Amino acid sequence: MSEANAYAALTKAFSGLGVDENLFISTLGKWNRHQRQIYRVSTPGFFSEDERQFQRWDDQHILQLRQEFLRLKDAVVLYTMHPWERDARLFKEALLLQVPKHDVLIETACTRSSEDLLGARKAYHSLFEHSIEEDIAHHIKTHERKLLVALVSSYRYEGPRVNEDLAKSEAKIFVNALKDAKKTLIEDEEIVRILSTRSKLHLKAIYSHYKEMTGKFLDEDLDGDLTLKQVVQCLCVPQAYFSQILIVSLRLNVDESAKDSVTRVIVTRADDDDMKLIKKEFQSKYGITLAAKIEEVANGSYKDFLLTIIAKSD
Repeated sequence: MSEANAYAALTKAFSGLGVDENLFISTLGKWNRHQRQIYRVSTPGFFSEDERQFQRWDDQHILQLRQEFLRLKDAVVLYTMHPWERDARLFKEALLLQVPKHDVLIETACTRSSEDLLGARKAYHSLFEHSIEEDIAHHIKTHERKLLVALVSSYRYEGPRVNEDLAKSEAKIFVNALKDAKKTLIEDEEIVRILSTRSKLHLKAIYSHYKEMTGKFLDEDLDGDLTLKQVVQCLCVPQAYFSQILIVSLRLNVDESAKDSVTRVIVTRADDDDMKLIKKEFQSKYGITLAAKIEEVANGSYKDFLLTIIAKSD
């Protein structure tokens, strides 16, 4: 490999999801002091000239690289946890952020089975000596609070029966609510009740009837309310939701929160039928397989671990 190509390859190893340990060993480990100096000078995105005439690492990039080295470890730790503990810890981490991550709460509450959601609540009690409902009510002061508490408290019917007439009438409730500009939809008690109590099959029937009535999918009409849009997608079309999260996160130079989403989505969906549907949706929507996109962006053992996980559903 030419020196110029080695510099380019090393920059990619620093920039993606995860780090390419083999490249560090085979390339960086062999460079002499002069070659390392050339790399620092030729890579201003990572280094800048200090007033005392040396090339210093960008502080923010040091933090990013440390996170990249930890990414594989974090994925392995999450993957080996009991699913109840994993979901409970994801709930807690989402709530402790300066701005709580509603999407993590939503995707976990809305895509788990009733038994697994109950298990996550039990694990939360054991780990943190609080209920998840109590902590959501404490940490979230905005108008989303009531819906989020209701979603994590839910224990939905999971049988095959759906009352189509009722589903049609409740689809009409959504149609009318979206027409009423005076109401904040997320504070509508009927909307909260339907989304937090109805079975997923029933909600999918509502989703279908709404399309018949309006010509548009319900989540399309909820673009003005991200929380409700995510709730509807996670309950009715989770593969579309997770595919969107992945395509946004599997890019170079995204922030750490987005990169963490790759780990979270792939690891938490690994043992569900969801992964097969996510891969199919991803390829259909974006014209590239999920595996190929990971190959394109991720690095090293982290990349290999992700590819191994998603291959299980083939």
